[in-house]
Amino acid sequence: MSSTTNAAIIVAAGTGARSGSAVPKQYMPLGGRAILAHSYEALRRHPAIDRVMVVIGAGQEAALNDALGDVEFVIGGSTRRRSVLAGLEALTSQTDHVLIHDAARPFLSATVIDALLTALETRDGSVPALPVADTLARDTALSGTLLGGTVARDGLHRIQTPQAFRYPVVLAAHRGWRGDEPTDDAQMVRLAGGTVALVQGDPMLEKITHPADFAAAEARLETTLRTRMATGFDVHRLEVGEELWLGGVLIPHDKGLSGHSDADVALHAITDALLGTIAAGDIGTHFPPSDPQWRGADSAQFLQHAASLITDQGGIIDFIDLTLICEEPKVGPYRTAMRDRIADLLRLKPGQVSIKATTTERLGFTGRGEGIAAQAAATVRVPEDRTA
Repeated sequence: MSSTTNAAIIVAAGTGARSGSAVPKQYMPLGGRAILAHSYEALRRHPAIDRVMVVIGAGQEAALNDALGDVEFVIGGSTRRRSVLAGLEALTSQTDHVLIHDAARPFLSATVIDALLTALETRDGSVPALPVADTLARDTALSGTLLGGTVARDGLHRIQTPQAFRYPVVLAAHRGWRGDEPTDDAQMVRLAGGTVALVQGDPMLEKITHPADFAAAEARLETTLRTRMATGFDVHRLEVGEELWLGGVLIPHDKGLSGHSDADVALHAITDALLGTIAAGDIGTHFPPSDPQWRGADSAQFLQHAASLITDQGGIIDFIDLTLICEEPKVGPYRTAMRDRIADLLRLKPGQVSIKATTTERLGFTGRGEGIAAQAAATVRVPEDRTA
């Protein structure tokens, strides 16, 4: 399937009225990240998915940027069907297969994606499904208050997303739809004459709909993640004629830090701490000082690279603790600005970043004002199957 172009559409245009929140549920936090971010990362990091398109509601651009950054998106319509069609139309004719996924199903596994794509080798579509195990009964009063007779459950399945299709087939089904508003793309394809395979679903793909579902989702997430902590340490020399960058903030001082990049000792220490949580080497492994392209580079890109490696593995950054060791400059006046800048770079809340400062009582190179040292600790959570 290496020559096949596979795209994914995440439908995230709803208002989440049933969730009981003023914020659309796809943007509500789950494990420190927006619900939408979980499925987006799962699709983006899958090796068979070439493109991910997010369909959002009008006016949700800022919320999307806060959740995912600068990603490909399109504005959806007044119904789910219209939103999906907007996503399909935004793709190109070079697309062979497309997965359509609800943003409110955050726990998407590579196993499900693999099964869906494999089924498309012989079918027009494929959907993850779970057989119904519970007894099914009618509500005689139609109000949830009076039990009626049971319904045979043989052959019944609970259909989940993502649903996968051959792109021309599902596009034609949407363009030609003239019936009532559907809730399921697979039924549209089936009614248009296409064949849709059932593949093994996943209990983790439960949809978040009601307020109680959020607590259940947090509990499910905790079962899949393991906490890791690592530290980072860095030192740079103070020299006349250099700019002093600390924690991503330019600080006025008679000396600045000297190094191959901008020598931001704070961001370097945090970068090493983050890399350590996933055993990914150190800053020199990824940005060798011998490489001229990093001369004078903004250390923010080093930090964001380390963070992206963690999120690519489905990890979550929980907390950063930084200690700056110097006699001068005084860190206090710049502490808030540094905290906010680091939080912004890592897409954290300011309360998830701690910045402290200390001296060495005029002992050693920091005590003599020859340089600044920084020590950082990072706490992250990573999926259990990646902690081996």
